[in-house]
Formats: sequence, C-alpha cells, structure tokens
Amino acid sequence: MKILKLGIPKGSLEKATIELFAKSGWQIKLASRNYFPEIDDPELSCSICRPQEMSRYIEDGILDAGITGKDWILENESDVVWVEDLVYSKVSRKPTRWIIAVPGDSDITCLEDLEGKKIATELVGYSKRFFAEKNINVNIEFSWGATEAKVVSGLADAIVEVTETESTIRAHGLKIIYELMSSNTQFIANKKAWENPWKREKIENIAMLLQGALKADKIVGLKMNVPGEKLESITGLLPSMNAPTIAHLYQSDWYSVETVISEHEVRDLIPKLLKEGAEGIVEYALNKVI
Repeated sequence: MKILKLGIPKGSLEKATIELFAKSGWQIKLASRNYFPEIDDPELSCSICRPQEMSRYIEDGILDAGITGKDWILENESDVVWVEDLVYSKVSRKPTRWIIAVPGDSDITCLEDLEGKKIATELVGYSKRFFAEKNINVNIEFSWGATEAKVVSGLADAIVEVTETESTIRAHGLKIIYELMSSNTQFIANKKAWENPWKREKIENIAMLLQGALKADKIVGLKMNVPGEKLESITGLLPSMNAPTIAHLYQSDWYSVETVISEHEVRDLIPKLLKEGAEGIVEYALNKVI
C-alpha cells in the first residue's frame, strides 16, 4: 500500500495541530511516550518531532511532509517545498516575531551598537547569517531556554528571542531594538515526494482540507425563516461570502434564507434580523470552507 510519512510538531503546536486535523477529517490518537501516533487513514503514517528538527527530516526524506514554523525552516536553510501557509488561530491570532532585545537601561539602541557584543539565542544559524550580512561582528551563543534571564543577569549583552505579545520581554524589563522576522506555521514537503504524482496529490488534498478548516474557524452559518414581504430588506442586511441561499418554503409565502458570515458579526446582526421580521434563526459552526 502507498504510504505518506507525515510529521506532527511536538510542543506548543501539537494540540492545535491534532485538533486542526480532526476538524479537517483525520483523527490522530496519541499514546504515552509514543512518537508514532495512530491516524485513521491507512495511507498516512505519523511521526512526532520537534518543530526545530522537522524541516531537516523532511529535506532528508525521513518524512514526506509535515508542519513546522517558518523560522525553523529558515534557521536550518532547508531545501523543501513550501506547500501551504497556515495560521493557527487557536494558538496565535497573529504571527510570532523574532526580535533583538537588550536591558531597558542599556546604552545599546541600534544594531551597530552590538558590535563585539555577546548575543544569546536558540536561533543561532539565522542570527549569524543576519549579522554577517550586516557586517556586524558579534558573538552568538546557543541558549537552551530562559533566554531573557541571560541578558538580565549579564550573561549576554542582548538576546534574539521569539515573542507574540511582548509580555515576557516587558516582564524582564527589556527593550526591543530590532525585529528580525515574523513567523507562522507552514505545511512543507520533501522535494522528491512532491515529484511523486500520488504523494503530491495526497499532500495537496491534505493542505486543501487543513486550509478549509482554518478558514471555517472564524465564520459561522446562519439560517432563518423570512416572510416574503420582508425578503429584500432582510437579505440586504446579510453580509455573505457569496449571495445568500434562498429557498421557498413548501405551500407558504415564507422563505428559508441561509448564509455564511464572520463570527464577530453575529451578535450585532441577529437583533436587527429579528426586528426586521426574521424568525427561527439558527447559528451553527462550520468544519471547513473550501
């Protein structure tokens, strides 16, 4: 049987990835201390690995495709196919950012001030290439964690660290002097796997359904009954991805109206619809929008 080897990221993206696959149509079952979870698709085999290593495994062909961050693909300089840009709304409302930060009372205010300084980071390769391109000589040291504390305690002059809300940066009294890049989740594939017609179709189908599930995350379906004389005024209130679906109710001058709208619009829209004469309004969640 043909099998596609799929990588699932361990750590902060793990739970959201498994939930996203469930919404897309695949059930992934984890087992304690097992890095090879079960999936209800005989054409897929799953492996769990750290996002930092994912792109290397995919480039080397150990995995055919997988999910990781843009930052770790760039860090590893991995030669892979960038299949789909995924934004995990359950994990992050916006992309994460890799920034350069220094103590709040530091005299360092710009990149040039880092000449000859020590910088702690987990993003070693990318940082070295960045400063080399800027012709700024710095000492980059790998950090196993608690990176913010290293600059606070004087073990480093600056850090290259990832942040979303900057809350940890502020909590340590640090100031940001530069933003290196923004990063979000990517679905990537091995180049040889991409050249295989069966694997490519399987990968593209997975990407399509994952993206469909993500698109559905912030929108809902809305269905209601509308009297004929109010049809034009009520449909005029409805935002829609396309025109609303309208069906004549059997042996009645009423209509069934159905649309898909942004979730945040519902709370303001429903009172207006009721006031205008709509009845039997039903809001329902969506799994996928393709």
